[in-house]
Amino acid sequence: MTSQPDHDHTPESGEGVGFDDLTRDIAEVPAVEVITTVAVHLMSAAAVKCGLAEGGEADKDLDEARKLITALAGLVTAGAPEISNFHAAPLRDGLRSLQLAFREASLVPDAPGSGPGEKFTGPVYS
Repeated sequence: MTSQPDHDHTPESGEGVGFDDLTRDIAEVPAVEVITTVAVHLMSAAAVKCGLAEGGEADKDLDEARKLITALAGLVTAGAPEISNFHAAPLRDGLRSLQLAFREASLVPDAPGSGPGEKFTGPVYS
């Protein structure tokens, strides 16, 4: 018979996860993993808001997409030197793809350098 650790709480068990459990878990996660995970979440949310997900036009909200892409650009630009080019290169590629998708989805295109996140990345051209 095996026993479960005391800190392994699941929502199904009716017990909540305590602050100490969350702190212990996050303390074990390397910074590069936290940065890349946050970036991937921002990318996913921005893709949905650009209308690129399964919901398409129904989920499209370019105002929200602009905010998410700008936040992603700031994170990728500031975090790149800390996470190595191995991790930063795919994030930069994804960011550029989102910036281009935003430009295509916009009825009134932004001037070069004024698109979402371009104050951090510089102008993005197709």
